[in-house]
Amino acid sequence: MALTEQQVLEALKPIEDPELHLGIVDLGLIYGAEINPHPEGDEVKLIMTFTSPFCPYGPQLKASVQRTLAVLPGVKSAAVQIVFTPPWDPRTMASEECKIALGLGWDEEDSDGGSEIEQQR
Repeated sequence: MALTEQQVLEALKPIEDPELHLGIVDLGLIYGAEINPHPEGDEVKLIMTFTSPFCPYGPQLKASVQRTLAVLPGVKSAAVQIVFTPPWDPRTMASEECKIALGLGWDEEDSDGGSEIEQQR
């Protein structure tokens, strides 16, 4: 049975960005996984980004992802490709939990000068 993208993402969930201390999957740093099944094992190609092109932990993060993919059951080979297009934007790519942790929990459209309760006073 071939590996699924969901299984790949689940395996990567524990990996955290060293600066933000939030998971790279929930941050939206994983752009996708291509899995090519072969009789002798799956080939996994993961596309990901960093929080910035100058991320000092980039090589460490890439190596951690590579190691995690390589030890997944049934994986013959794994490659991690780093891209910066589209640029990472936590407002649109991160999970709701990460947005809150990053201080982005309120939509700008919702912040119109106060809560409904305050406006009714």
